[in-house]
Amino acid sequence: MSITASSLYRETRNFFRHQLLTIVLMSLLIAFITVILVHAFTPGGEQLAQFEQSDLSASSLFELVQNMSPEQQSILLCASAAGTFSALIGNTLLLGGMLYLIPTVSDGQRVSALRAIGASAPLLPKLLLQTFLITMVVQLGFMVLIVPGVMLAILLSLSPVILASEKRGVLGAMRDSCHLAWKNLRRIAPAIVLWMLAKMVLLLVSSSLSALAIAVTAIGNLISALLIIYLFRLYMLAR
Repeated sequence: MSITASSLYRETRNFFRHQLLTIVLMSLLIAFITVILVHAFTPGGEQLAQFEQSDLSASSLFELVQNMSPEQQSILLCASAAGTFSALIGNTLLLGGMLYLIPTVSDGQRVSALRAIGASAPLLPKLLLQTFLITMVVQLGFMVLIVPGVMLAILLSLSPVILASEKRGVLGAMRDSCHLAWKNLRRIAPAIVLWMLAKMVLLLVSSSLSALAIAVTAIGNLISALLIIYLFRLYMLAR
């Protein structure tokens, strides 16, 4: 069966439209959890206020961190860890919920957002570990150059789908993803690049709209949900 990007986009759009309410509710719920976790683990206002005493005239981020006191560096580390951990939990919950929702709805069953997330609980530990590994590997790729980071994101993009569909191990799913994604590079690459650009735009917007953190995070979740639907359908046709 011939697989075309246009047919995949059309099927993704149709599924998203028919399950819009469930996906929106799931995105909002996970966004709320993510923001709550950020606030729970981020240092308090008094600690963050210490950054006002930092030397902001540094010419680079590395120099800025060097000029900080040990206490300020510790606070920065805690704030960064809180954001990373919260995003990791949010992404894992979204992956688990969507990877349960898509096949269940495709089988003709109705499922709520809360049930989809809850039913994915047995898979979440593996998904959490895999999401952490993928994030770490892709970030290392971006630290070298932009292109390696993008390529790694493309090659590993099918890992969660394989993990959920084939009951494979974390590393086995990542290895299989590299092989299959390479064969379907022309179909996967545009979707991943568009997703990255959309997330970058949201990141820029969120920096100036901190009061709307839940809404911005929910929009990001909706964009990621679209990508998950696309990749799931692609895997079902290409495997």
